Amino acid sequence: MVNHVVLFKLKACPEKEKEAIRKELENLLLGLKDKIDVIRHLEVGLNYKSETKSYDIALISHFDSIEDLDKYRVHPEHLKVVGRIKETTSGRAAIDYEF
Repeated sequence: MVNHVVLFKLKACPEKEKEAIRKELENLLLGLKDKIDVIRHLEVGLNYKSETKSYDIALISHFDSIEDLDKYRVHPEHLKVVGRIKETTSGRAAIDYEF
């Protein structure tokens, strides 16, 4: 299995707006599980603290293989979410590893 972990940092904005964006992205990411059949597990975590040094959102997803992860990366539903993420984030960190 492959673990795909991504951290997102939101662009600077008022706290109320940031919270709305965090929830929107959480819902968009969670919605991928029902739309992309190669996803075996998907969870989204929202950081409980909003600090400038911290990332705001964590995505953890599992796939049976690297090939399935590659299918996910180019899936049209994933690309729609990626578009919104790019509009609202200033930073991203990711790691993929087999377990």
